[in-house]
Amino acid sequence: MQIIEYEDKYLEDVKDLLVELEEYIVSIDKDYLDQVHPEYREKMAVIDLDKVNKNNGKCYLAIENNKAIGLIMGCIFPYDEYDYLDYKCPKRGEITELIVTNKIRSKGIGQKLINKMEEYFKLVGCEYVIVDVFAYNDIGKNFYNKKNYHTRMETMIKKI
Repeated sequence: MQIIEYEDKYLEDVKDLLVELEEYIVSIDKDYLDQVHPEYREKMAVIDLDKVNKNNGKCYLAIENNKAIGLIMGCIFPYDEYDYLDYKCPKRGEITELIVTNKIRSKGIGQKLINKMEEYFKLVGCEYVIVDVFAYNDIGKNFYNKKNYHTRMETMIKKI
């Protein structure tokens, strides 16, 4: 298994991985708000990769037997013009997607992907890495906690 930077020849694998991730999110969504729209597979990977390209980001793939079996995407989003009013605005990278195919999880591939992204963020001068984790994704939260991430903000929701 090797970690490489995204190559177009793996686009179909990336689409499959993102669908697998979204199907998992749908399966644990206790609010029943997430969905896999019929256009998700064809559009989401392209949208995500475009976001990476426009925001000083990277997409790394875990490759085994010439197939992408995991991926991580990260960006360095700019602050808006008024963020400095109530925030110190340290340079930070954001992990936007992370998935290892279900068939081979818990073999350290996610660790290698996150390490690679953290290395990139350090290289370009980021002081922090942030990631949003779906509240019902206990597996994801446990993974990030083991990597010394902690909760800083929480989004609350109420149906009215």
